[in-house]
Amino acid sequence: MTTPPTTSSNTRESTDSVEARILDAALVQFEQVGIKKTTIEDIARRAGVDRVTVYRRVGSRDDVVQIVATREVQRVLAALAEIAERHSTLPDLVADLFVTVVTRWRTHPLVDRMLSLEPERLLPQLTTAGAPSFTMAVATTATLLQGAVDSGLLPDSPGLLTRAEIVCRFVHSLILQPDGSIPLATTAELDTFARDYLVPIIQG
Repeated sequence: MTTPPTTSSNTRESTDSVEARILDAALVQFEQVGIKKTTIEDIARRAGVDRVTVYRRVGSRDDVVQIVATREVQRVLAALAEIAERHSTLPDLVADLFVTVVTRWRTHPLVDRMLSLEPERLLPQLTTAGAPSFTMAVATTATLLQGAVDSGLLPDSPGLLTRAEIVCRFVHSLILQPDGSIPLATTAELDTFARDYLVPIIQG
């Protein structure tokens, strides 16, 4: 029996698999004991690889933290794409998107732990080091709004990208500072806020 030749696609798939195992292991480790108490050795042990592999495939612990945080943002944004297909009116679409994003972040085990116990570790990922994730969020929101335009739910406008960024900045600030005078504690309150305030911003 001959061994199939190793192709670049096979190598890429293997690399992706190893990186995914490392990031999955890091996420679980961060959720269970926190970032401060997690070492590269802990992540390597949980992923079933050696510490050199973690450094080579992903990087230092700070690199792992940043990539894990970015991947979780990507997962939330990917889930939003499926929402657009469920609605035939703009208010329903915007409300569902807003409720989903806020609820996902509020109930995310890693975000909850870090905000309550290690905010100094999470805040840079949302502020000074958070430009890539924020840019992704704006681009995804703009794509969803363009889809609403294409579906006839929203008039086309040259300011669509700007309005997408305004909405993202509000959600971003809500994640950073959830407390305030605006009632946004329940799903119903989030839904009402989106319909009353976000929809007019999006409509222009």
